[in-house]
Amino acid sequence: MFRTRVKICGLTGARDIEAVVTTGADAVGFVFHPASPRAVTPEQARSLCRALPPFVTAVGLFVDAARETIEATLDQVPLDLLQFHGDEDPAFCAGFGRRWIKAVRMRPGIDLVLERERFAASDGLLLDAYEPGRAGGTGSRFDWDRIPGTIASDILLAGGLDPTNVAEAIERVRPYGVDVSGGVESSRGVKDPELIFAFMQGVRDGDQRR
Repeated sequence: MFRTRVKICGLTGARDIEAVVTTGADAVGFVFHPASPRAVTPEQARSLCRALPPFVTAVGLFVDAARETIEATLDQVPLDLLQFHGDEDPAFCAGFGRRWIKAVRMRPGIDLVLERERFAASDGLLLDAYEPGRAGGTGSRFDWDRIPGTIASDILLAGGLDPTNVAEAIERVRPYGVDVSGGVESSRGVKDPELIFAFMQGVRDGDQRR
């Protein structure tokens, strides 16, 4: 049986790390976007990374950040993977000597096959809901039927996922992985261990049905 990979994004404290590691998530996301309520400084992220066990991937999320800002962050934080959530082009994304993924907001008319070709050097596309003026973390979902089955194995599905719908999402889309932030929070920016546990159970349920 295929196991859907899970990234929990927007972690800000040691309690978050403990909950994510205990429930078996594959990756954790640190948001380096000051406008986000889940933003952390490089110093905070470095401290949180020290609490990660082996085989849990540390992901750094950036939104149209300057090259110098990203390089300075990489000098301080042992990130394994970069996530670009703005209008970065492929050459920029590939210029930091790290594996990377590209977030694509599902605006009207977008061609995901062409986007996958455009960002072929990435480890995959993270699909998120589109809201004008917001880079992500909207808590909204989009129409999963817009995702071509031919690229589902290269997709990390995000956007409005929570414990109540993640099993259905996995069954219908069959993505490589899922990404959640607001869907496991008790309030904006505050992760809830019980919701994280429930989300992970939903992933397991979805894997049994996919």
